[in-house]
Amino acid sequence: MQFGQIRQSATLNPVKIIVLVLIYALLWFGTLNYRHLIPSDEGRYAEIAREMLVTGDWVTPRYNGYKYFEKPPLQIWATATAFHVFGIGDWQARLWTALTGFLTIVFVGFTGARIYKPRAGWLAAIALASSPMWVIGGHVNSLDMGLSAFLVAALCSLLLAQTADKSSGTRHWMWACWAFMALATLSKGLIGIVIPGMVFAVYAITAWDWSIFKRLHIISGTVLFLAITAPWFVLVAGRNPEFLEFFFIHEHLQRFTQTAHSRTGPIYYFIPLLLIGFLPWVAQIPGAIKQAWDERNRQFSSGWLLACWFTVIFGFFSISQSKLPGYIIPIFPALALLVGNRLDRNLGFNNSLAIPWPLQTLFFAILGGIGFFFLGEVSKEARPDEIEAFAEYTYWVIAALIALVTFSLLAFFQRKRNGLASISSFASGFFLCALIAGTGHETLGRAVSGIDLVTQVKAGGGIPQDVNIYSVRTLDHTVPFYLGRTMIMVEFADELAFGIKQEPHLWLPTLDAFIERWREDQAAYALMAPEQFVELQKMNVPMQEVARDSRRVIVKHPDATSTAQ
Repeated sequence: MQFGQIRQSATLNPVKIIVLVLIYALLWFGTLNYRHLIPSDEGRYAEIAREMLVTGDWVTPRYNGYKYFEKPPLQIWATATAFHVFGIGDWQARLWTALTGFLTIVFVGFTGARIYKPRAGWLAAIALASSPMWVIGGHVNSLDMGLSAFLVAALCSLLLAQTADKSSGTRHWMWACWAFMALATLSKGLIGIVIPGMVFAVYAITAWDWSIFKRLHIISGTVLFLAITAPWFVLVAGRNPEFLEFFFIHEHLQRFTQTAHSRTGPIYYFIPLLLIGFLPWVAQIPGAIKQAWDERNRQFSSGWLLACWFTVIFGFFSISQSKLPGYIIPIFPALALLVGNRLDRNLGFNNSLAIPWPLQTLFFAILGGIGFFFLGEVSKEARPDEIEAFAEYTYWVIAALIALVTFSLLAFFQRKRNGLASISSFASGFFLCALIAGTGHETLGRAVSGIDLVTQVKAGGGIPQDVNIYSVRTLDHTVPFYLGRTMIMVEFADELAFGIKQEPHLWLPTLDAFIERWREDQAAYALMAPEQFVELQKMNVPMQEVARDSRRVIVKHPDATSTAQ
């Protein structure tokens, strides 16, 4: 290869980048509406947003009609706004998650280009864009992606501030950092400022860079932070005096120190999630962190701050008494920046990669090929009523494996003539693999979504708007959203216990109380498990079945039809 060819292949082609980004965006956003919402997060946060839009109360969140203060409302506001603008539906419910996830990839690329080199920024962006956990997280309606996006935006703003050439640049980016921490706080609570604070402290101690605190613009930043966060907290506490203790004690202190939320796990809980979630780039992590350690100094070390970000968040949630997979999503952008910088250095000026890279691409090509021999494992744990769905999902797994093997082999053959293209192809394979496998989950998730049950109800004429619907000994997270109706809880409070305690007149505490009310409420409908339906039949409770799936039954009072007429 001639010198000019080497130089050309080692640089970024803006036209190709724009085309790739547009294709990526089309695939990223174009698949949002394929799947129906599944419990619990997806249905819960979509329903809270729907109720906020319907009631017009944008201060006090409600879930199934009950006060719900477990999380702040930023994502709920955004989703309710999407419902108002685009209508109520599945893709609208996921739009905020997808948008924040996508924009974080862009911001990570921009940050990498500014603090390292343009090619390092591109490599960081594609590392994040192909990380399975980031891809899946960006297509699930939960709070974790929105929180992660703002936390990472705060991190990137800090990096840009501390590497800015002018003091005005430092000030403006630090204000952006404080604003993003405020938005993270409004997304999921105090974790939005606690995590960055812990990371800054650990970084300062381990790098002995105490001067960083002089450049944080703490006073003006705090004013900006409070200006963004305080209004809602003041308003909601003024209308609901019980809010402060529940939100700050129960949802923050007790969640971290106690097991009351039943989300426990061993200290190594997140290790498999890290390995799978950052799968194509895991081999690069040790070298990237060692590089960051070697380069730390008493000035400002971007790489070491990123390493501290990863270590602190991973360690913090590993020792927490509350563990869920999405908690560690904020670590992946920091790892992507570290890996992007390391890959850029490995490419060097001649755009070639050392021996470990072809071995890595070939390994995953072979691993994907081996996966074809284990397709039978996909349906091994299927229930009798799920066998057909699991068999259908097998085809999605095949497509995902084909994408992985094809692009891994392409990356292997590209390694000598164009290392940058090889890395991009490798990333494309993992992105498509994760996207296809995640999108295909509709074949499994449809049954739990309740959409077929609701379709039966609507085909039969639907449920009149002015009648009561009871949820008997169950809390279904998706049916209320698809029905567009709240339900009166019966004997089972679950996560609505706090809201029920504040307004006990809105529920029925015992099954006997329900039966008594049911006999009087002759226009009512009820949702229950099939086993509960059989139990009530044995008790001679008057019911008429309206719709059924493998998990739920909807019934109405036998006199409901005549009452409606």
